[in-house]
Amino acid sequence: MIPLKHWLTLATVMAAAAGLYLAHSLLRFGNFEARGYDLGIFDQAIRQYSRFNAPIVPIKGEDFHLLGDHFHPIIAVLAPLYWIWDDPRMINLALIVLLVSAALPAYLVVREWFSHRVALLATTAMLLWWPFQAFINWDFHEIAFGVPLIGWVIWAIERRRPWTAVILASVLLLVREDMGAVLVAVAAVLAIKRHWVQAAVLAVIGAVGFWLVVGVVVPYFALDGEFSYWDYTALGPSAGAAAVFLLTQPWNALPILVDHPLKIALLTAHLVPLWLLPLLSPYALIAAPLLLSRLFNDRLTVWGLVYHYDAIIAVILLLAAFDTLRRIRRWRGKGRGEYRPATVLPAGLIVLSLAGGAVLHFTTEREQQIFPLHWTYTGQNWQADERAEAHQRAVDLIPDGACVEAADTAAPHLTQRSYTGLAGTLDEDRVNWLIIDATEDELGGSEPLTPDEAFARAERLGFETLTADDAGLWVMHRDIPNHPVCTEYLE
Repeated sequence: MIPLKHWLTLATVMAAAAGLYLAHSLLRFGNFEARGYDLGIFDQAIRQYSRFNAPIVPIKGEDFHLLGDHFHPIIAVLAPLYWIWDDPRMINLALIVLLVSAALPAYLVVREWFSHRVALLATTAMLLWWPFQAFINWDFHEIAFGVPLIGWVIWAIERRRPWTAVILASVLLLVREDMGAVLVAVAAVLAIKRHWVQAAVLAVIGAVGFWLVVGVVVPYFALDGEFSYWDYTALGPSAGAAAVFLLTQPWNALPILVDHPLKIALLTAHLVPLWLLPLLSPYALIAAPLLLSRLFNDRLTVWGLVYHYDAIIAVILLLAAFDTLRRIRRWRGKGRGEYRPATVLPAGLIVLSLAGGAVLHFTTEREQQIFPLHWTYTGQNWQADERAEAHQRAVDLIPDGACVEAADTAAPHLTQRSYTGLAGTLDEDRVNWLIIDATEDELGGSEPLTPDEAFARAERLGFETLTADDAGLWVMHRDIPNHPVCTEYLE
């Protein structure tokens, strides 16, 4: 039985983290730092779910069904939130709740292994750690559902509830298409724990679920009838070829994991602050598919330290580190309860997170920070700057129901009341408003235009300039009526 005062202490930590996250998230939105990718995309999808419509997302393209991009039907559970407040910030709040709720399973697992104090330190460290900070800076992503879920999976395994672990892990299939590989990894851990039947069942569910989603469901909804995210050409031209390569030539696959400084930095940032301890725990196997899928990926962008993907990995590796400390303590003949390394480890993470957030910033771009809360700690985002004010003037010019292609940073402020795409994503016969950000190299979307290309297209389509170079933003209009597709999209 956990004493009430311990629950209250944990609740205080969680509430403080939620308050900090909420402040940062609302300031980002108010300063026009939230983007169409990803907040606008998920806002459009979940708003359509809330109206019992298919998740058609104009930011991704005309008639773009989001389940043809990634498989994440679990986001539909957020639809009722829009019946309360029809605003993109509603899913910012949902993200915060999901991330903070991961503290519960983490606390319970570490408390069972050590003590209340160690568990509280571990929970605080996790909530302040850079992967959680980076996630808040992405406003929303489906992987948020996996962050607490994976913690509860490990909790169920530790509580010797293997069927509960199977059920919880199976829910991950609704979070993202690649979670089938994670289920196989969880099955491996269950096998190590000698839960043979449950391991076999979960491995089958994971393998079949992965094949079904990637091979059938996503192609069914995709405009081109294909799953478009095979980005592992270093392993082979297809999933089958990659599997053969990994099974027959694993020694040739290993160098790919460390062939770029960003990959080394990613591994270092996850493992070194945890003293490499996760590598000695079977729970690290659960993180392996999540890390390997990024390190083998062709896209340099997913190797970085500023993405939402890292939060779910952080939960796994943190618990894996404490699992290793538990084993070391047992090998040394120590009793249950306090164990100095188990206190020092999370304390060090807390100090590093607070120091990083207070004084470190590695780029001048707020969305490219490993410790993005730096901007909130130091008050640098507490007041709207000239660019934010220019954004507000631009979006104020866009009427309700318009067919608008907006700057990536303006899009989330328009999705609530207009048919909103990015440069070049809407039907040229429909679009009647443009917001072009001339300060960006590319203007977003799956096939991004440069500002010069966007201006040339606007001239070809007969747009006239209403606002010229207001802190880099241009608002353009052509005198055609709002298309019925655009006006009916939000009805």
